[in-house]
Amino acid sequence: MTDQIIHVCFLSRDSGLAPAIARALGSGFVTRASAESQLGALAELRDWCDVVLLDLRAASTQGNYETGLRLMDEIRKTLSHPPIVVLCDEENRDLLLGVMEHGAYDSVTNPPNMVELRLTLRRAYKYHAAERELERLRADSRGSGRLHELLGTSPGMQELFALAQKIAPCDVNVLITGETGTGKELLARAIHQMSARASRTVVAFSCANLPETLIEDELFGHEKGAFTGALATRRGRLEMADQGTLFLDEIGDLGLGLQPKLLRALQERSFERLGSNTTITVNIRLICATNRNLAEMVQQGKFREDLYYRLNVVQLHLPPLRERRDDIPLLAQHFLQMSAQQFNKKVKRFAQPALRALEEYAWPGNVRELENAVQRAVVLSEGQTVDVWHLPTVLRTSSEDLTLKRSYEEEVREFKRRLLLRTLRECGWRKAESARTLGVARGYLHRLINQLGIRRFDEEILPLDSRETVLSSK
Repeated sequence: MTDQIIHVCFLSRDSGLAPAIARALGSGFVTRASAESQLGALAELRDWCDVVLLDLRAASTQGNYETGLRLMDEIRKTLSHPPIVVLCDEENRDLLLGVMEHGAYDSVTNPPNMVELRLTLRRAYKYHAAERELERLRADSRGSGRLHELLGTSPGMQELFALAQKIAPCDVNVLITGETGTGKELLARAIHQMSARASRTVVAFSCANLPETLIEDELFGHEKGAFTGALATRRGRLEMADQGTLFLDEIGDLGLGLQPKLLRALQERSFERLGSNTTITVNIRLICATNRNLAEMVQQGKFREDLYYRLNVVQLHLPPLRERRDDIPLLAQHFLQMSAQQFNKKVKRFAQPALRALEEYAWPGNVRELENAVQRAVVLSEGQTVDVWHLPTVLRTSSEDLTLKRSYEEEVREFKRRLLLRTLRECGWRKAESARTLGVARGYLHRLINQLGIRRFDEEILPLDSRETVLSSK
């Protein structure tokens, strides 16, 4: 996202603040200013504008922020809901909540720390881009970022979608690998829906944690009286999937005793129910899934090699969520909208700290864990915004740990920058004298200046009528 040019509409009565903000934001941002009364002119920029930056103090009068809050409502109506970042004059929790309830993406203290403002604007842009992408994918269910119920715009998911679309019409066995919770069954159903068998049924069965006798009965069925308790004839999953698709989840848990029987059924396209000598012929497409490494299991003698090659005609691997973090905002917004509709809640968005916590968490449970976390947050939220305290404790703790580490590094960098700027100013920007004052080599001073992004104009404090905006490094 750092390479993306973000177009910012700055709304303020203060004509002197806009140029200062535009200059301080630097590369990566294009800023246009408009007086808050010119909503008509601002509406003309709706196709250009990515983020609205609203100076709430300048938009209000005599400490009354109702005018600014009403203006936010007008912006949302006029500009088709671009994200709004608000410059707040003070740390006022009631005002902050009011701003969020009126649809602001986030707020930044005025005068702003430019590092914080740049980061917030980029996150607001990323959030809005995810919302627009989600709407586009819903309008085009076969869009490049969606494969039926699977969502993903990351390179790994794009390659997976392309391969799935290519092999779906071909009636070959498919082995889907991936960690628990990555969506293996959704991928299997998507392949079925894109195949010639789409009008038929998908029969799904998990081999996990079941005794071998029960799995055999589930797969092949039994005749009446085949064993104690068999009071009626029962069709197995293979028979039920005739002309359709059989999805066997956790195939790595299938016992060695049953593997030869399944192999024969796949080779001969026929089998017998338990307690019967009558051969039943079926026409099925088999899709299997596992979170285990079957190749290693073959080497260890825990899985038959001939069955492995029979199942593994085409292998598709679903990457874990931690390897496709770019998809987290898209998935989170999708689950938020689904949960809000399911529970009749008014929730529409994530607060910036909450979205950051979602993006930074490792997600050992993958997409399934993300869905559950978002569902919990929607249930707990009372307004239109999911805040970080609505998320599970493990997400908040992980986010706080990372924030502490990042804050320490940023504080050290900011301290170095302030010290260097002060020394340069006191020495009249003479670098040799500044190096002697600091007791460092001149070459090291030059490296620090480049690393910290210091430019001569940074030492010029903005005029008072421009809020004395504090410039910070990028």
